[in-house]
Amino acid sequence: MDINLARTFLEIVSSRSFAQAAEQLHVTQTAVSARVKTLEDLLGRKLFVRNKAGASMTAAGEQFVRHAMALVQAWEQARHQMTVPPGRRALVTVGCEISLWHPLLLDWLLWMRQGAPDLALRTEVGLAEDLLERVAHGTLDIVIAYAPRQRPGLRIELLIEEKLVLVSTTPGVQAPEAADYVYVDWGPEFSAQHSLAFPELSSVGVSSSLGPLGLEYLLTVGGAGYFRQNVVLSHVKAGRLHRVPGAPEFLYPAYAVYAANADMKVLQPALTGLRQVAAGRPAAKAQKTGGNVRKTRLSPPR
Repeated sequence: MDINLARTFLEIVSSRSFAQAAEQLHVTQTAVSARVKTLEDLLGRKLFVRNKAGASMTAAGEQFVRHAMALVQAWEQARHQMTVPPGRRALVTVGCEISLWHPLLLDWLLWMRQGAPDLALRTEVGLAEDLLERVAHGTLDIVIAYAPRQRPGLRIELLIEEKLVLVSTTPGVQAPEAADYVYVDWGPEFSAQHSLAFPELSSVGVSSSLGPLGLEYLLTVGGAGYFRQNVVLSHVKAGRLHRVPGAPEFLYPAYAVYAANADMKVLQPALTGLRQVAAGRPAAKAQKTGGNVRKTRLSPPR
């Protein structure tokens, strides 16, 4: 089967529209319709019902989803392994949501350098929906995201039970003021909860969609804002930041998402590394044994 047929099918499933699928795939809508017709002829089943609202799957279409994902993922994995540099047994590609990469990805890269030196690594940072689409299609092996939605053929594993906490550069602050408040957009759920808790902070002078940028700005000019607890911990211990007593906390867990049919001989060391750094042990020293990771000594949590 032409792999583009499976890709086209999955794009329609994701967008629920032949027109949007054509736009995403950079082909004409006629080409999309032709690919679906070819796929339906090969399978001997009708896969979509088209209507004014877009396209919905038939029962046969729903059954074919996991097979289409497996086809695309297998092809992408094979294609990626052809680019493995000499001296490495496989390539692992990891994508991380923008708000979660720091310091998780760097700690993971350092862990992998010691724990799985036989693997080649590639990391990317981006928007959650784009990354999840790519792990579903096999162009990424693992995605780290906040509140990912469940999809057929994917496994979701909790990495960090993180919280967003209110901190200030001034000790003893009881409530933040709009004039020196730095608002970080941690997503729609945080925005809704934040608006209920702090209606007076609905309009502030400085806002950012990137947590590390907002934190560096706060540390430089002063003020208050919500940031990830594990990230600000060292600043709180050093006295550069102070927890605002009695302020509400907001859950912000991080999850690892990967294909259910992934080659675990390749992914297991990468997942082990993510679990270790998520638990606060980024400097783990390990030895590779038969494709697995055996830990010989762990540095104490930071």
